[in-house]
Amino acid sequence: MSPVLQGILTIIIGVGGCVGYFYGSNLLLDKVIFPARGANIGRNINRANQVRPWLFLFPAVFALGVYLAYPVVGSFYRSLFDRSGANFIGLGNYVDLFNEGTFRVAVFNNLLWVLVVPALATFFGLLIAQLTDRLRWGNIAKSLIFMPMAISFVGASLIWRFVYSANPDIGIINALRDAMGLAVLDPLQVQFWNNFFLMFILVWIQTGFAMVILSAALRGIPEETIEAAIIDGANPFQVFFKIKVPQIMGTIVVVWTTITILVLKVFDIVYTMTGGNFGTHILPSYMMTYMFRDDGRATAVAFVIMLLVLPVMIWNIRQARAEMR
Repeated sequence: MSPVLQGILTIIIGVGGCVGYFYGSNLLLDKVIFPARGANIGRNINRANQVRPWLFLFPAVFALGVYLAYPVVGSFYRSLFDRSGANFIGLGNYVDLFNEGTFRVAVFNNLLWVLVVPALATFFGLLIAQLTDRLRWGNIAKSLIFMPMAISFVGASLIWRFVYSANPDIGIINALRDAMGLAVLDPLQVQFWNNFFLMFILVWIQTGFAMVILSAALRGIPEETIEAAIIDGANPFQVFFKIKVPQIMGTIVVVWTTITILVLKVFDIVYTMTGGNFGTHILPSYMMTYMFRDDGRATAVAFVIMLLVLPVMIWNIRQARAEMR
């Protein structure tokens, strides 16, 4: 079947199915289960109105259950078995994980990513948002800075492979080292520091996202508060740090936690740049090393990642709700 025809049929069936479901469920509710007639007409109408929202929610709840809750439970159950999937070993995979040095390195690297990337991306985004708002060509600058967001992680990694190339004719770092008479080296093989070279790729990508959100927040600050601070003798730094930043702190936290969630799930950059070698493994890349040879161990790592992401997601949702009030 042609992909275009397949897409059209999917839309028709999907939209038609939704319309049919909502029409049929309302008809069944109002005509059969709680008919609006007879001596109990008032009670039936109230009961139908109480049930009706759950009819609307049921497709979404069902889809979340099938595509989210069931895979989570299934993955945890699968992580309790050995490599063959036939022998139940309980928490054996988790015990082996925490006893393995590479797993501890991956956890440590993930902590570095969580500490460094959201902080730098949010800081640079806020700084650029503040500075570009004062420029006539600020929108052009914002467009250029936001442009990396349109590049996939794999594409960005390939770009930065040239920047980090060990060939001084290609790599910027080694070109500078060569110009200063220093020995050529491969930045991606320098233990510990190579993690920061990989982090900077994600900072480069996410700074544009932080800039756009924080720029909108800065523009939403009432001018009266800024004018009052200036009249009281506040200098530009005091206006920024004591007037503007406190008023957009909720937005800053949302941006920070959103990038943190992304960091905990990032995989493409490490896999493309180093494949996890030279001490650069993070939990998702470490999981992939077991994906096709030890499914129980891989699902155990996946469950650990989910547990790490969950508190940040809950915090992010709470902050987003607080911003909407």
